[in-house]
Amino acid sequence: MEYTNLLKYLAQIWVTPKENQDVEVINPTPLQLLGKGRQGAVFQLTDNICVKIYGEIQDCEREYYALSLGQHTELLPIVYERGRNYIVMEKITGINLREYLQSETLTKELSLKLIQMLVTFKEIGYERIDHHKRQIYLLPSGQLKVIDVGRTVWRDRTYPYPRKLLTSLGTKISILFLTHVKKMAPELYKEWKQYREMDNLARYIHGVISQEQLQNVENIASEATRPLLSIHEPAVFEWKLESMVRKIHKEETEKILLDQHIRSKHFAFFHEPSYLEQKEQPSTGKKHGSQNKYVFTIQNNRPSKQSYSKPIIENQNQSNVVVLFTKL
Repeated sequence: MEYTNLLKYLAQIWVTPKENQDVEVINPTPLQLLGKGRQGAVFQLTDNICVKIYGEIQDCEREYYALSLGQHTELLPIVYERGRNYIVMEKITGINLREYLQSETLTKELSLKLIQMLVTFKEIGYERIDHHKRQIYLLPSGQLKVIDVGRTVWRDRTYPYPRKLLTSLGTKISILFLTHVKKMAPELYKEWKQYREMDNLARYIHGVISQEQLQNVENIASEATRPLLSIHEPAVFEWKLESMVRKIHKEETEKILLDQHIRSKHFAFFHEPSYLEQKEQPSTGKKHGSQNKYVFTIQNNRPSKQSYSKPIIENQNQSNVVVLFTKL
């Protein structure tokens, strides 16, 4: 297919994302639709090349990044070109793991390949390393290929064990897979076992809590929470307020000072030989600093005044000095 024709076809195809559904596709071109999912639709270009068109540009960028991380491995499709909302890549010809396991058993050899897949994805930087069995393909050569890897990166939270893979395998096959893991990698099996137990416990607790249906929540805890209140005791309330403000002031000041120190352009000053030599010289006993005071006062029924001192070190490189506040 000529490149100009490809661009013309891609401009005519509409892929629209739908909430919690596969994308909607309008295809007035002769390109054959191979399949679609939540993020995009795949069309055949040649016997060995396909193009995936995305409903959202961010999904295209995300999957392109994920594919790029693993181009040096043999687990992912080869990427040939990327456009604003599409990726031209290798077409995977084989059978996915879901279809394969409908007629074949999970052998130790295949389990080892799955373990090696997880290791590779961890090494290349994927946040989520496991996949649904329908996204894992077996080629005639026995090699594994994985598709739809966009959701493996740019994630805030992931399961610390291959939960998606184990769940998709089903109870019987997942037990067989874990049996293989236990023999091949006992320490890994032990860790996964602990994670799965915590997973099951969390789901059980969620079910118990969910059964506690509250009919009327208005003022249900008003009386029970009175010991937590201090507003009815003005002296206690003012003291807590003052303590909170003072604590916030201290925390924010420390953050500012630390940020200034880290961002200092002359941070390397402390590691220069001249500085280290100066540091090793014996002290003459002369003080090279002065004390500047500032006052932090809170007005209330119990007037109080808190003074702090800030040491000012007489040094030409004052921008490099970490200033510590000490209470007088």
